[in-house]
Amino acid sequence: MSKLLGVLERAAAKLAPGRAPYFIEPHLVKALITIDTVEPVGRVRLSKTLGLGEGTVRTLIKHLENEGLIQTSKVGIALTRSGKKLCSNLKVRISETTEIPRSSLTVGPFNVAICVKNAASAVKGGLEQRDAAIKVGALGATTLIFRRNRLNMPLVEEDIFKKAPGTYKELISKLKPQENDVLIIGSANDKPTAELGAIAATLETLKAANYSI
Repeated sequence: MSKLLGVLERAAAKLAPGRAPYFIEPHLVKALITIDTVEPVGRVRLSKTLGLGEGTVRTLIKHLENEGLIQTSKVGIALTRSGKKLCSNLKVRISETTEIPRSSLTVGPFNVAICVKNAASAVKGGLEQRDAAIKVGALGATTLIFRRNRLNMPLVEEDIFKKAPGTYKELISKLKPQENDVLIIGSANDKPTAELGAIAATLETLKAANYSI
């Protein structure tokens, strides 16, 4: 398992015997990216961004501090050098999230897409990504692979974008996939959960790809 995924797994685990934390690995990814983007960031803003209570965010911050990824001060939370390196390596592998409209390809009213670079070999049929999204409360995930200058579903030969040409154009223009990239669309009844689903499915793909992040 890569360094990044190992760090996330440890940070999401219990610090001591007792209750498990009320956050999951996708929350940690979103927290790190948020801090990297707007640092220094306050606890209240981070709580609203993650959709978690302030008490849970305090615990999340403590876990990230224990991993040496963030530091806190009176002005807010910022990444350490290790945290910046981790985020930089992550951004090489995955794109920012982007919201796309509902279509025949998606399974919910709110949909968020992510591009995972050069990860086609890690995808079997897309069921692992779907299940990972469902585990975090999403309705599911749609997995697409960009090969031979075309997006399509794994193991599906027909043109799945025939009824959704607008979605195809939007995915290509926003995520700009290249050969063997994987696009994952998380779907849910609200945008935050759709984003968590997309991140969870992305992490599942990264684990299967066994990237050295």
